[in-house]
Amino acid sequence: MNKAMLVLGIILLAVITFGVVNIVQNYQTGNELDYYLLRETAEAAMTDAVDVGYYRLSGLLRIDKEKFVESFIRRFAQNVSNNRTYDIGFYDINETPPKVSILVKSDTAASINGESVELTNRVNVILESRYYENKYVTDMTRAGKLDYSDVDE
Repeated sequence: MNKAMLVLGIILLAVITFGVVNIVQNYQTGNELDYYLLRETAEAAMTDAVDVGYYRLSGLLRIDKEKFVESFIRRFAQNVSNNRTYDIGFYDINETPPKVSILVKSDTAASINGESVELTNRVNVILESRYYENKYVTDMTRAGKLDYSDVDE
């Protein structure tokens, strides 16, 4: 009887240890994957949202806010896991120069006393290029006469 209880105790201890290791691994791996997914998705969505007509005309980068948000959410939704809940917050979107601040909160699958562990990742992305002053674009923008109809000429 004594040896049977010892074996049962060892098996029970092993099961508890595997459970704790699984929870910790889920937390750390999830945090790392969320961060890299957030960073790569934001960079790709910013590249998608570049206003090509404005770039051809002036040589300066500008992004479209609505196009960025749409592209980011579509790309992010395609790559996340289904066993977690995500909360995406856009805190700063500048069109010129292109800068975006995004906060993503996610709940892990593990919960203790009905409360799940929340992972929070924040990233600031700036799309850079060689900026220069284009007098034509500056004057036309200030006058309110900037027209994209002659971009391809």
